[in-house]
Amino acid sequence: MKTLELLKQFITFPTVSKDSNLDLIDFIEDYLRKLEIPSTRVPNGKGTKANLYATVGPMEEGGVILSEHTDVVPVEGQPWDTDPFSLTKKGDRFYGRGTCDMKAFSAIALALVPEMKNLKKPIHFAFSYDEEIGCLGAPQMISELKQHLPPPRAVIVGEPTEMKVVTAHKGIVGMTTTVTGHEAHSSQTHRGVSAVMTAASLISWLEQRGELLRKSAPKGSGFEPHFTTVHVGVINGGTAINIISRHCEFCWDIRNIPEDDPHQIVEDFQGFCEREVIPAMQAVAPETGISTWSFADAPALRHEPDSEAAQLARDLTAETTTAKVPYAAEAGQFQQAGFSTVICGPGSIDQAHLPNEYIELSQLEKGEGFIRSLIGLLS
Repeated sequence: MKTLELLKQFITFPTVSKDSNLDLIDFIEDYLRKLEIPSTRVPNGKGTKANLYATVGPMEEGGVILSEHTDVVPVEGQPWDTDPFSLTKKGDRFYGRGTCDMKAFSAIALALVPEMKNLKKPIHFAFSYDEEIGCLGAPQMISELKQHLPPPRAVIVGEPTEMKVVTAHKGIVGMTTTVTGHEAHSSQTHRGVSAVMTAASLISWLEQRGELLRKSAPKGSGFEPHFTTVHVGVINGGTAINIISRHCEFCWDIRNIPEDDPHQIVEDFQGFCEREVIPAMQAVAPETGISTWSFADAPALRHEPDSEAAQLARDLTAETTTAKVPYAAEAGQFQQAGFSTVICGPGSIDQAHLPNEYIELSQLEKGEGFIRSLIGLLS
């Protein structure tokens, strides 16, 4: 199949992170099987989603892993002008959810498998699930790749970079904090513990820590913004204005530059809760409390401009410079496992997650040229 034919097929699979990706995994598995390429699934615990990896070429050291995630973000509530799960061409742009983030990279690489007949070093494919909700699926697959594959030369994560070479990204830690208060009439604040107002004080602490990180971070880090951020995105709590609230929950994240330890921020937050907030709450009502748990934890990609992966990607793209990006990706997980890793893929991150997401024909062509150059290098 040609790239556009595969991309058209891929877009029809609504692999939103909250749903299964198995239909798409079945399709890729069958596509590879017809080309006589075996593949291996790495399912989640419930068997509702799966990673998939496969090798084209000899099982030799010095190959390259092409990493792609299969999931996409939701479309609900977005004002799309076209069907988001049907590839639509307008001029030199192709619209659909996942066109740039990041099914185009998968389509390009798989479409060129028939050209990989004479490889002397292997190309490994690694398809993951749940990247969009915290890079949850990749670690189990990465562990298997580390165990079963000959050591590769590099990992290229095909997130949209407009085919520029990205050597660093921020990490992410996602947290949910639940506050349990004690209900009373709102006119008798001395008898109750407000979960909502307690949550507000915790959010204020997080805001102050974020401001401290902004002020203390050295400029010129190459990231935009140049500092570690702390952000509260969702809060729910309370029953009525005249009831001191018993329950409040908020979700927050830390987007850390590689030099900062996000877990220290979490530890400091929990220390503040345990030393200063919870004792005051329980002095009024012993059953009150605060609990915090993590739903996402992916490390930053450290800047290694002279790494094997960076040199390879620069050679393939003819780029002389590298870039850093503020979003999180699976590249940091590969690097943490000992793989030399970069991000380089077609499309612009400016279009990702938006209504009317698209990729330009020129980016597809650049992506094809990149993979063909890789094939030539490894043949």
